[in-house]
Amino acid sequence: MWPDRRLRTPAAPVAAVTDEIRALWAEMIEAMEAMPGVGLAAPQIGVMLRLAVVDASEARGRAIRMANPEILHASIHPRAHDEASPNLPGVSAVIERPRAVTVRYLNEGGEVEERDMVDLWATSVQHQIDHLDGRMYFDRLSRLKRERLLKRAAKLR
Repeated sequence: MWPDRRLRTPAAPVAAVTDEIRALWAEMIEAMEAMPGVGLAAPQIGVMLRLAVVDASEARGRAIRMANPEILHASIHPRAHDEASPNLPGVSAVIERPRAVTVRYLNEGGEVEERDMVDLWATSVQHQIDHLDGRMYFDRLSRLKRERLLKRAAKLR
């Protein structure tokens, strides 16, 4: 839970996709589905590795497993979306991010993959990469809006 220092610490790169990494991804998908959410980064569950899962599909069950994800290209067209985090329950904020991104990562087979993502998929993968970099969605707000959000979250605890 926020303000755990791990949420402010950049995660370590993954050297190789192993059975242990695949097991972590399975746990992350289970946690994401239980929230329910459209993405989860390993630091959110206390694992300080650059691992993320994203599933913004309507039907669910289409989670993309990513190790060391990085954004190669981002659209100049913005998309606003109400974002939240299970690490800071009860509050959310509208965040503007690029509408589309191209992401490179190691997939479940340990191969380098590039994928274009748009709309909620793009928003979620950017949100997860922020977590991997030690950032929270509210870091993208103005100081005043961020302080209000954190004050509101503290009252809810």
